[in-house]
Amino acid sequence: MKNKKNTTILLRSDDAMELPINIVVMLVVGMVALAALVAIIPPPTKNMSVYIDSAGASGTPDITMTDGNAVIVDSATAQNPFYVRVTLSATDTDGNPVRDASVVLRGLGGVATATTGSDGRAVLITDPAMVAMGPNQNEGTMDLTISANGFYDYEKEDAVMIVRTA
Repeated sequence: MKNKKNTTILLRSDDAMELPINIVVMLVVGMVALAALVAIIPPPTKNMSVYIDSAGASGTPDITMTDGNAVIVDSATAQNPFYVRVTLSATDTDGNPVRDASVVLRGLGGVATATTGSDGRAVLITDPAMVAMGPNQNEGTMDLTISANGFYDYEKEDAVMIVRTA
């Protein structure tokens, strides 16, 4: 009988409704705060154009550069790990430079990272992770990824071609 009396008192009490109402209020306030945070994140709105100005490779950090994205290495250089250097420029569709973009070049075991300057240009050198070609490998490629605030990410597979000559 005592349990029945306590149950009756709890059902008639206003305290029993306070906890679920508090939970619902906190849930609504939390959802509104989350929606406000998501709304202030600016979506990417622009595409970027990327042009590889020059590229080169050498067994030493002193690299002779040639125009374009093709790197020609002789057999003597290709037998050992070597450095690859690439210069590029990133612009928006109006031709304005893309500043402070993160640039990553990777492939053939080498990785290079850089950030574009105020002119939208970046120089990438695979150091200390140098590029290596297998003994029977005559060509290879490196992939390029660029990301910047307010822009869609730029990803280009086979952006730089490395060719071994006889």
